[in-house]
Amino acid sequence: MKNLKTLIVLLIFSLVLVACGGSEEVAEEPTAEPTVAPTEEPMEEEMVEEPTEEPMAEMNSIVDIAVADGRFTTLVAAVQAAGLAETLSGEGSFTVFAPTDDAFAALPEGTVESLLADPEGALTDVLLYHVVDGAVMAETVVTLDSATTLQGEDVTITVTDGSVFLNETVQVIITDIEASNGVIHVIDAVLLPPSMAAAEEEMAPSIAEIAVADGRFTTLVAALDAAGLVETLSGEGSFTVFAPTDDAFAALPEGTVASLLEDPAGALTDILLYHVVDGAVPAETVVTLESATTLQGEDVTITVTDGNVFLNDTVQVIITDIEASNGIIHVIDGVLLPPSMTAEELPSIAEIAVADGRFTTLVAALDAAGLVETLSGEGSFTVFAPTDDAFAALPEGTVAALLEDPAGALTDILLYHVVDGAVPAEVVVTLESATTLNGADVTITVTEDGEVFLNDTVQVIITDIQASNGIIHVIDGVLLP
Repeated sequence: MKNLKTLIVLLIFSLVLVACGGSEEVAEEPTAEPTVAPTEEPMEEEMVEEPTEEPMAEMNSIVDIAVADGRFTTLVAAVQAAGLAETLSGEGSFTVFAPTDDAFAALPEGTVESLLADPEGALTDVLLYHVVDGAVMAETVVTLDSATTLQGEDVTITVTDGSVFLNETVQVIITDIEASNGVIHVIDAVLLPPSMAAAEEEMAPSIAEIAVADGRFTTLVAALDAAGLVETLSGEGSFTVFAPTDDAFAALPEGTVASLLEDPAGALTDILLYHVVDGAVPAETVVTLESATTLQGEDVTITVTDGNVFLNDTVQVIITDIEASNGIIHVIDGVLLPPSMTAEELPSIAEIAVADGRFTTLVAALDAAGLVETLSGEGSFTVFAPTDDAFAALPEGTVAALLEDPAGALTDILLYHVVDGAVPAEVVVTLESATTLNGADVTITVTEDGEVFLNDTVQVIITDIQASNGIIHVIDGVLLP
């Protein structure tokens, strides 16, 4: 029993030792420290402001800009009269082609007042024709052929040499003025809707009405009336009329107009129709042509010399582009004669001098010298014709003395006034001298004022009187070889 107890004690002791030994081994092995998920140390919140846009100054509306600018007072008044100020000041996005005050001032007198008197009609149509929906910047405008306006009709857009034109003639002069509700492009003229422009054209006076009202074309009007052409030039169609003034008709040989009026269905109609071209041909096109076919059937030639336009070499265009409802008038300083009529119908140089009445002394001298037949027949001559006053200014007794020596001094003097060939004024002014049939030269000088003098002292006072055998230029003195 004793041994059994001892054995049990030893067994328990051994077990205790084993247990203690195992505990040491565990202690010796490295053990991982208990880990805790890392936590950020509480940081003091940094006061970093988020980037914010700088507050922008509020943009003005299209109307505000127009009011403040000072160049658009007429436009602003028109917009207000038409009740469009609120529209162009409020929400939305618009492109406004804005005419300046100068653009409105260039309209025919009374136009602005007339528009303001019809604010809900024509004025509103005109103003809305300047507005396009949406903001269209210049870089886009130049890519377009046209743009539809709020009025409903299109405005055409063309770019020429870097300049932008609306409806071909109105230029955009300032671009991209930005507003809160769109963009403004400044233009140099007022745009008219095509439908309104057509109506305006229809309301314009006709060619015949303009000629009657002008006062410078009384002979032309009488001739048109006699030939029954007033109705033609008052009605539909499109014509270009080269209109001779009363002075142009007065420069014809005496009795010519009366003779023409006696033959209204013949020569008169031919001459009048020779002044009319089918279609409206503006001056900018006329200067590009060499000739134009008239309603009479024959051509009129066109030349440009030093910026001046001449028809058939001698008749100058002095005023251009008078617009009518049915065409255009260009004013000329001479009467045009059809080529087929010129050789047959025109009197000779001698006949003109006889009929005119201002050259009685010259005619008597030509008769005495036996030169009337020469200046009545075939050939082509230029005669510098002294008036009766020119001969009267010679020393007393000079004319009588010359008439007593017709084959000598008189013939020499008369031939010194004649140049071979028909030399129109436009050519005369380019010469320094011209050789006469007398054999000696006459000098030619042109002053800064355009006055032409022969031999420095004798002035050419009337030019280009056409004859069947040449041209007469009237001078205020007698030339002496």
